[in-house]
Amino acid sequence: MNGTPALPDQPPPATAGPAANPDTASTLQGEQTAALRRRADALEEAVRRAGERVDPEVAEQVLAVLGRVRERLLLGVDHTVVALAGGTGSGKSSLFNAVAGLQFAEVGVRRPTTSRVTACVWGMGSGPLLQWLGVDPDDRIERESLLDGEHEAALRGLVLLDLPDHDSVSPEHRAVVDRVLPQADMLVWVVDPQKYADDALHAGYLRRLVGHEAAMAVLLNQVDTVQPALRDGLAADVERLLVEDGLRGVPVTQVSARTGEGVQEVRTELARMVAQRSLAARRADAELDGAARLLSGQLAPAEPEPARLAVAPVVETLAAAVGLDAVADAVAALVRGASWSAPTFGPVPLDSVAQARSGWIEHATAGLPARWARDVHERVATDAELGLALTDALAGVTVTARRSRWAAALTALAVLLGLAAVIAAAVGLGEWLGGRSVDGWALPSAAATALAAVLARLGATAVRRAAAGRRAAAVVADGRASIEGTARARLVVPAQQVIAEHRRTRELVASARSLDD
Repeated sequence: MNGTPALPDQPPPATAGPAANPDTASTLQGEQTAALRRRADALEEAVRRAGERVDPEVAEQVLAVLGRVRERLLLGVDHTVVALAGGTGSGKSSLFNAVAGLQFAEVGVRRPTTSRVTACVWGMGSGPLLQWLGVDPDDRIERESLLDGEHEAALRGLVLLDLPDHDSVSPEHRAVVDRVLPQADMLVWVVDPQKYADDALHAGYLRRLVGHEAAMAVLLNQVDTVQPALRDGLAADVERLLVEDGLRGVPVTQVSARTGEGVQEVRTELARMVAQRSLAARRADAELDGAARLLSGQLAPAEPEPARLAVAPVVETLAAAVGLDAVADAVAALVRGASWSAPTFGPVPLDSVAQARSGWIEHATAGLPARWARDVHERVATDAELGLALTDALAGVTVTARRSRWAAALTALAVLLGLAAVIAAAVGLGEWLGGRSVDGWALPSAAATALAAVLARLGATAVRRAAAGRRAAAVVADGRASIEGTARARLVVPAQQVIAEHRRTRELVASARSLDD
């Protein structure tokens, strides 16, 4: 389609800064693209690692952002896509024509009937990008021509879109707007003095774009219909509403498509953006940063401290439940000779296992988001599995014991010495009763031997008690070690795996955030 001049006086070309140097811009674009791709890869891996531990809607939104960003990066960042969006009657299409310097976009009463996107392109090579944006070939125009010469060179690389009215009564119009807005590098909202506070704009769009302020601007159109003394106050009120929406630092420019007021300023600002050759990258940066913040909301700021995974309370509870001390005492009695039957561990009470397990999980997962805590709960052993594992582990604890050889030897010695003392005493008594001469050795020997027998007997008892104590302590140590080993294998290790996955996911999300964030 051919366009006709819209403004009688063509604005002078804007001066491009140093960043417009092709070699410098190309190098910068390559570095930006590589960095953005690395961040996108990190964010995708984070979503993959998180899996079902992230709200499906959040994961879907993040993946949608990744799809858009990757598609945009594939198309390159050497074009800057600026979308003019606004409601019915805002004069958006007239402003599009004024900036383009051509009467190309449909205006007036015909405008509400179209759901098509109009594009004005400065420069060449934008075909794939326009196809991605969904702009039909008949709705595209290349602004530069032989007649323009270098007059429009400052805007070379700009793709200016005129979107359908976002508040149109036709649902398909809004569908087009909703589709194209996330694809644009810069969103320029055109408002008018009568409808700038329209809730369809603020609630429907602006409040959802918090975090994208660097890629937004507002044009207050039709200021020629407002008394000059009231214009600044009107613009200030627009800024106030933006702040209430959570958008700070969004510039508000006063323009008039009918008189041309402010149009040159808009073109100059667009030329500055194009000269930087990084607006598309900044838009992708904002998209990735917003997606990373969204995913970060599904994570804890830090993982539980290692001390929270300690199993000492579990060991204490389960040791008491299986009667570990009672079994150890029974083993000690066996060693002392006070019992002749080896003790056994009874069945592990599941109610005690359930109490110990639930208490440990609650303590270990404190601070983790609900979905991650639920994963810990599902990964660790169930009450029944933990009970069976404990039964198997305790079956390996030795609860039998041989009696002390030293105690047996001392007991035998005490018996022998006792017999010797009796014999010696009998000999001495016989000599005395028989009236034979007593040489004095028998009775003292009997007394000494008896004393030695008593000492041997006491020594045997002491040895048995010491052996019984050592064996009982060994049973307690072995039992506690078995319980602790089971708790670590069935509780701690699975929980550590989930926590490690949370840590890695959090690190990936952090690496996907903007370096300036």
